[in-house]
Amino acid sequence: MDSMIKEVHKKESLLALQKLIAIPSVNTSDGKTNPPFGQGIADSLEEVLTICKSLGMSTYSDPKGFYGYADYGQGEEMVGILCHLDVVPEGNLSLWETDPFEGVVKNGIIYGRGSQDDKGPTIAALYAFKAVVDAGLIFNKRIRFIFGTDEETLWRCMDQYNLNEEAPTMGFVPDGVFPLTYAEKGLLQAKLIGPGSKEFVLQCGEASNVVPGKASYTGKDANEIAETLKSLGSDYVLSDRTVTVKGKAVHASTAELGINAINKLAQGLATHYPHPIVNFLAEKVANETNGFSIFGEVKDAMTGELTFNVGSIHIDETGSEIVLDLRIPVEYTIEDMASRLEKAANEYGLIYEEYDAVPSLYIPKESPLVQTLMTIYRDKTGDLTEPTTSGGATYARKMTNMVAFGAHFPYTKSLAHQENEGMKLEELYMAMDIYAETIAQLCCEE
Repeated sequence: MDSMIKEVHKKESLLALQKLIAIPSVNTSDGKTNPPFGQGIADSLEEVLTICKSLGMSTYSDPKGFYGYADYGQGEEMVGILCHLDVVPEGNLSLWETDPFEGVVKNGIIYGRGSQDDKGPTIAALYAFKAVVDAGLIFNKRIRFIFGTDEETLWRCMDQYNLNEEAPTMGFVPDGVFPLTYAEKGLLQAKLIGPGSKEFVLQCGEASNVVPGKASYTGKDANEIAETLKSLGSDYVLSDRTVTVKGKAVHASTAELGINAINKLAQGLATHYPHPIVNFLAEKVANETNGFSIFGEVKDAMTGELTFNVGSIHIDETGSEIVLDLRIPVEYTIEDMASRLEKAANEYGLIYEEYDAVPSLYIPKESPLVQTLMTIYRDKTGDLTEPTTSGGATYARKMTNMVAFGAHFPYTKSLAHQENEGMKLEELYMAMDIYAETIAQLCCEE
C-alpha cells in the first residue's frame, strides 16, 4: 500500500497540533454551566471544528457545549472516529522541561499536555482524512469525527451525544495502543466519605485516573512524620514544617507501574493520627495496586487483574474523602466490586458513594472490524503483534462495533498523564498513514 501522506499533510498537521496543545483544555467546571467544563475546553472544541471546516467538512457544535462533530461523504452507513479534547492537569510544573501548553518540538518530539492523549492522535486521524480526500477517493459511506469534552472525568459529553445524535455503524477511537484493543476492563470510580479532623488538614492529588506523584503534609510535627516515613522506606523531602512524599505519576490503568504518594503518606500518618480514612489507606490499601486486601484475587485470563488507585484525598474540620479508580476484569461485574468495596469501607465507618461506572468492552477478535483493522496495521508496519486488552477506558465502550486503534505504538513508552508528555513526529505521521488507509478501506469505493 502506497502512503497517501504527503509533506504538506505533515506540516499542516504539526501546526494544527501546536494550536490545540496551546489551549489548556483542563476541566474547570461541574458540567452545569455553559460551557459545561470551562472556557479552555470550549476553546479547544471551537478550534478543532475550525480545523475540520478547513479540511472540507461540515461541522456541528452542541449549543450546550458538551460535544461537537464534523461530517463528510454520503451513504446510509456512518463510520465514526471518536476523539476527546480535554486533558488532565499538567502535574508538577517543575518536572516539565518545556511549557506543557506550548507544543514545543525538540529532537523530533512534540511535547505538551495532550500530545499523546488525545490531541496528537486526533490530529493524526483528521489529516489522514485530508490525505484520503486529496488522493481523490470517493466516499460511499459517511464519516463523522465526534469530539468529546469530558473523557478524563465523567463522560457526560458522550451521554449527551448518545441522547441527541445518530450512532455510527462502526468505527474506532484513536486513544489507545496499536495494534488494537478488543477488550477493556470495566471502570468504577467511587468516593469514600468520612469524618473531619481538628488535628490536621490534607489536600493531595489531582484526578482519580492519575496515580499521584506527590503528597504533602504540613504541621508542627512534620519532623516526626518524616522519621516514620524514613522507617517505612518512603522517598520524601522535608522543608520547614512540610514533608512531601515523592511517588511516580502514571495513568491509573497501569497503577502497578507507578508509586502512589498518597498511600505512602497515609502509612506515615497512621501511627500519629488514627483517622478512619488514613487507617483505611494504611491497612487496606498500603502499597497494593490490585486491591487484594479488600477483594482478594480478582483476575481473569483475558484482561488480567484488577487495578486499584487512590487518586486524591481531602481532610479538614468539616469532613474527609478519598476518590478511587478501579479497572475491573471483564469477567467480573462492577456491582460485585462495588458491594465488596462498600463493605470494607463500612468497617471503618466510611460511607461509599459511586462517582462513575462504565461497563467493560468486548469485541471478538474474529469480527470483520477487528480483522480489517489488524490487516491494515500489519501490512503497514510488518508488526504481527496480537490485538490486546486494556485497563484503560476509551469512548469505544459507549458505541457499538467500536474499538480503540492506536495511536500509541506498542514499543513506545507511554507518557500520558505524566510530566513531559510527548509524541515522536515519526510516530505521529506513521499513525496518520495507518489511519488514512483505514479511512479509505472503511469509507471509500474500491
